[in-house]
Amino acid sequence: MLLPDNIKPENSIYYTGAMVLKSLQTKGNQSLDDLFNDMNKTHNMSFKVFMLSLDWLFLLNVAIINNEEVKLCS
Repeated sequence: MLLPDNIKPENSIYYTGAMVLKSLQTKGNQSLDDLFNDMNKTHNMSFKVFMLSLDWLFLLNVAIINNEEVKLCS
């Protein structure tokens, strides 16, 4: 759900996408596995929500996955 009106904001794709973006900005390019493990540890994020967040960032032209490495778009 992009903008929930009946659940916690932490469960929205906006919020989780921002957490993925923050991790990419601070740690730089990361493998898909490393980024997911980091998100799962720090934010208890499921793989489904993680992938939806990456899809959202891709649609916004913010992040891209290239050879299983997640990179910020320039």
